[in-house]
Amino acid sequence: MNEPKADGLLIKNVRIFDGVSSRLAEGHVLVRGSFIEAAERSPIAESGVDVVDGRGRVLMPGMIDAHVHLVGMANTLLDIAMASQTQLAAATLARAKDTLHRGFTTVRDMAGDTVGIKTVIDAEPALGPRIYPSQAAISQTGGHGDFGFVYDEPTALGGDPSRVEQIGFMRVADGADRVLAAVREQLKRGASQIKLMVGGGAASFYDPLYTLQFAPAEIRAAVDAAADYGTYVATHVYTVDGIHRAVEAGVKSVEHGHLADEATIAMLAERGIWLSTQPFAEHDHSFANPDSAAKNREICGGTEQLYRWAKKHGVNTAWGTDLLFEPASTDRQSAMLARLSEYMTTVEALTMVTSGNARLLRLAGERDPYRQARLGEIAVGAWADLLLVNGDPTVDLGLLGDPGANLDVIVKDGVIVKDSAGLVDAWQTM
Repeated sequence: MNEPKADGLLIKNVRIFDGVSSRLAEGHVLVRGSFIEAAERSPIAESGVDVVDGRGRVLMPGMIDAHVHLVGMANTLLDIAMASQTQLAAATLARAKDTLHRGFTTVRDMAGDTVGIKTVIDAEPALGPRIYPSQAAISQTGGHGDFGFVYDEPTALGGDPSRVEQIGFMRVADGADRVLAAVREQLKRGASQIKLMVGGGAASFYDPLYTLQFAPAEIRAAVDAAADYGTYVATHVYTVDGIHRAVEAGVKSVEHGHLADEATIAMLAERGIWLSTQPFAEHDHSFANPDSAAKNREICGGTEQLYRWAKKHGVNTAWGTDLLFEPASTDRQSAMLARLSEYMTTVEALTMVTSGNARLLRLAGERDPYRQARLGEIAVGAWADLLLVNGDPTVDLGLLGDPGANLDVIVKDGVIVKDSAGLVDAWQTM
């Protein structure tokens, strides 16, 4: 006799961190389809649903990494330069699944051609996290995103696009008109927000950290084009002058900011600008180029004071990882999450990587691909992205630094994608 399909998933006997409240609440959560239908203190009827008995474990929302490069973290720099686009995409999809199994059910991708990967994952939720794609990050010639050879003629002067442009990882544009076209190109290709490089970086070849990139008129052109589509511009930038130029031009999110001073961080709070940053340590990235290694060391030296000032002034702060070109070390994503406990309480960190990051994602407005429901919360009507943790991450954030051992069940889009402890009791007819 064929058994009827279960009509939902019940996770019972759990202590719930809902992504918003500071205290755990004992209860039970019912999922139907892609959404949470009920979250109750009283028992919920088990008829016709698959059941997970949490036995006192902590249930929390799926986590959000607000600054990833799925293509970049899945492939080496040599791969980016030499591999076929099918190889790049296949590696990206494989590593996306690893990201999901670390408990990151949503990511904001900040450079790379990921709309196609997103389409595949949306149809098969167990393959990876939800993706907010930026498509190609936009750089000026010689900026943090120009990976063309020094002897190549710039595209602005009629030269051919570099390899990173050909694969949709970066777009080099100079002048307000070209920046406008580059933004519209990414929106045409499915970007939910725009990434603009407005300062120097460690991984790039030609730009010291102090450089100011894109003239104010160019940044405003990007902001206006994004606003016309109801979304926003996020900017790679570390320095005081670069942050002020970006904010004056209308950007909504500063990515990184490690070389800011306190007055600049206070200004972000006053203006309601998001600081999407990373708890960088020097060993998070490796560089063969001594100049890049020195720039990385300078950036990492600002991490502690950046978090201290952001907390002091009440800045809207998001968390991300920004790992690149070292696919064998992508598990640092979990280590960087656990490191947040050095700069804030565990509950502050958990709130940041769930409902806090979700607030940043909602800046995409009508471009938000998952605007039908809330992310990062356990609440009626929210997306059913859930983690069952063996232990209490509100006390020990380090539990999430070892997801293989401590994430017993992962649910994304209402689908069980991991059940390492064998806790799912599938419904059987009597």
